[in-house]
Amino acid sequence: MPLRDNERLEFLGDAVLEYLVTRFIFLYFEHAGEGELTQLRSAMVRTDALAKLARDLDLGAYLRMGRGEEANGGRKRDTLLCRAYEALVGAVYLDGGIDAVQRVFLPAFEQLLQHIVTNSLHKDARSLLQERSQAELRITPSYRVVEAEGPEHEREYTAEVLIGEWVIGSGKGKSKRTAAQASARHALQKVERQGWPPEVLAYAAAQLHENVSASDEFQG
Repeated sequence: MPLRDNERLEFLGDAVLEYLVTRFIFLYFEHAGEGELTQLRSAMVRTDALAKLARDLDLGAYLRMGRGEEANGGRKRDTLLCRAYEALVGAVYLDGGIDAVQRVFLPAFEQLLQHIVTNSLHKDARSLLQERSQAELRITPSYRVVEAEGPEHEREYTAEVLIGEWVIGSGKGKSKRTAAQASARHALQKVERQGWPPEVLAYAAAQLHENVSASDEFQG
């Protein structure tokens, strides 16, 4: 009997995850408003978050795929790992119902939620980066898409965020928007750990000097 793909299980697992995560965070955060709950849910079911959970299970090692896909790093690709995790949730649901899904997956969800809240991953990373960049550098970051991989129906984008000509973060996503958000989160994490790179600080200082000089010339 030929093997089928996991698309039907992915479809079911996606719906089960949406319900389970919604119920979980609704009970976990008793006083959170709709907006915050929506942000938290989006952060927990997005591609990179589910791919992280799949990696924790080493799920990539159990996928059957073509040689070309495997040679191109398919076992490590966020999109494929996310879909495999959704399929696994769907399979557990079919086998044991929602109670089985909760027993198997809720401990991992709780750890993921703590990680998200601790690192503010549910907040709008682009807005947070822009606020910090404008406050500390007086510069607005810019974004660019540098790569698009995979077939059109499951495209994965890579985006970079820049200050001037310097790349300060990069990230991947199933859309250009989510890739840009991932790149902003990466930049925020780097700045939090290491501060702004010296070349970025020098560029910001030069830009400030130019703006002050231009202003003095205009007033004169």
